[in-house]
Order: sequence, then C-alpha cells, then structure tokens
Amino acid sequence: MKRYLIVTDMQKDFVDGALGSKEAVSIVPAVCEKIRSFEGDIIATLDTHGEDYLDTREGRFLPVKHCIKGTEGWELDKNVRQALSEREHMLLEKGTFGSVDLPPLLEKMSGKEKFEVCVIGLCTDICVVSNAMLIKANFPEADVYVDAKCCAGVSPETHRAALATMKCCQMIIENEE
Repeated sequence: MKRYLIVTDMQKDFVDGALGSKEAVSIVPAVCEKIRSFEGDIIATLDTHGEDYLDTREGRFLPVKHCIKGTEGWELDKNVRQALSEREHMLLEKGTFGSVDLPPLLEKMSGKEKFEVCVIGLCTDICVVSNAMLIKANFPEADVYVDAKCCAGVSPETHRAALATMKCCQMIIENEE
C-alpha cells in the first residue's frame, strides 16, 4: 500500500510571520521529525497569493497580506525546508485553503494501488481540514490520518474543533491530547 504525507503550508508567514503563533512555532520540531521518519511519498503545499491579495475574497475576509509569492513569508520555515531537503518531495502551490489539484495528483501518483494519507501542518482549522476533507471526499475508502501533534490552529479551541470535525468524518486522529 502506498503512503503519502501532506505537509500543509508550513511557511514562515504561518509559523512566525504575519499570521504566526506560539502554537505554530511549537509544532515545527514534530513536523520535521515526521518528515524525516515518514515511510512514503511527501507532498508539501504552499499557500500562494499575489500582490493583489487584499482585493481577493479571502483578502477581504482576512485583510492580512501573507504568503505573497516570492516573499520571505511565502518560503517554507527554514527547519521544515531543511527536513524536506533530506527527502524526495514535491511542492504544490495552492491559491486557496484546499488544493483542488491534490486529489488528481494523488490519483495519478497511486495508479490503481490502494493508499493512505497523513495530513499535517497549518492551520488545522483552515487549510489542514480543507485538504483532508477534499482527500476524504475523493477517496472515501482511503484511510486519512491527521497527526494532531504536527498541527496547530488559529487558536487552541479551533484546532480542537477541527480535529473533532475530522474525526466525525471518519478520519483517524493520531497523538490527540
């Protein structure tokens, strides 16, 4: 069985930049360890916006410029980047919370073989849950795992709420406190 790790948006702006938090900073070591020890293929998503971000629908609801392509904030956290550099991986830019390109990519990579997916990263309550739900909706028979110690939400409360939602949707939550 094939295995995939989806490292969601572990970018500077979400870790310790424009939208960073102490919770996001605190998961970096666990994320790096997961990357280094994972047995399977790794896909890292990059939240990607243009200079016109504030004029977009998302920008009107979240008026904080972040992950503008080519800026330091768009880059992966330096520790995560180092861990990924030690492994073969693929980068996938996405312009919104969930990547509609992710399910077709997984289908192409897996061929007809069964697979399981582990989703980690930032933010549990926005991009992690969005990508996990897209995967589960497209592959209802696949096991979708979320490693709670490798995720952080906008707040601890919304992190827990997103984990509960994913659990209700038959995802497997690992390392939940």
